[in-house]
Amino acid sequence: MRSLAGRKRSCSERGLAGRRSPDQSLTQCKEGKGMPKRDSTARGRELGTGIRSAVEATGLSARVIAEMLDWHESKLSNVINGRGGATLLEVALLLGLCRVSPAEQRHLLSLYPVIDQKGWWQEHGRCSPILPRTAIENLKIAKVLVGWQTHMVPLLLQTVDYMSAVLSASPTVPTDELQDRVQAQLAMQDELWRNRVECTFYLHESALHLKVGGAEVHAGQLFHLLLMASWSNIDVRVVPTALGAHAGLSGPFTSLTFENYAPLVWVETDNSSLFVEGKEAIAGYDSIIGLLDETSLDATESKALLARLHEELEA
Repeated sequence: MRSLAGRKRSCSERGLAGRRSPDQSLTQCKEGKGMPKRDSTARGRELGTGIRSAVEATGLSARVIAEMLDWHESKLSNVINGRGGATLLEVALLLGLCRVSPAEQRHLLSLYPVIDQKGWWQEHGRCSPILPRTAIENLKIAKVLVGWQTHMVPLLLQTVDYMSAVLSASPTVPTDELQDRVQAQLAMQDELWRNRVECTFYLHESALHLKVGGAEVHAGQLFHLLLMASWSNIDVRVVPTALGAHAGLSGPFTSLTFENYAPLVWVETDNSSLFVEGKEAIAGYDSIIGLLDETSLDATESKALLARLHEELEA
């Protein structure tokens, strides 16, 4: 069984949460003094990434932008790298200088007052966004991923045909967005494979019997699972139907572990996303993963089951 020790590393970072209060002197910024360290949050990382992208999009050097703002270059570096050092007004001035769109400005500035908050429930309205920004940005920097799926093949292991069939069946996916959503989900897969993230995917055996998209698509998906399970950084583990009640009955989730940040768990529904960051809640998900690890078929047995099911379909 896979050891969970690698998932329980103590992680911390310099978050955007370590920001200077407005009444502290600019002299301190110019001296390049560091800001207090605090735990990173998903909100803080998204704000830092957004600011960094805005600065890079200008094509100007950090020194030029700092001079235009009458900042010391070290202050701009602190803001871009999530170490704080700027007030809300100063961040707004920076975004304006970088000609960030009004919608992006509103989003980033809305994050600033709450970057210390752990746990993030994002309500999407009737349907989720085509590009799940927070999920993608965290997948880009993840080192270890553990996914659990109860009723279908995990999104990150789906073929294009399987993915299209799943999206077509959903009442919250507009028909005219279908292809855009397929491309967005393929982009998520690309991020994972490009970064060679260490992945373990647990799925229930019933997901392997669900004929999504018809017999041909079903067979192609099983074959694709076999191929993915042969990658050195991917384990596919099946929880057998014969087990009955099991630890994962509460529903699917994706656990992400990072090199320098605290772990988080991503739970997705049709019209909302939840990013769990509290230590006690994360410990609960770790317990579920531990039990899934104990009760699922091992990697070799899981691949043998996939091969047998594929052969039966081909026959």
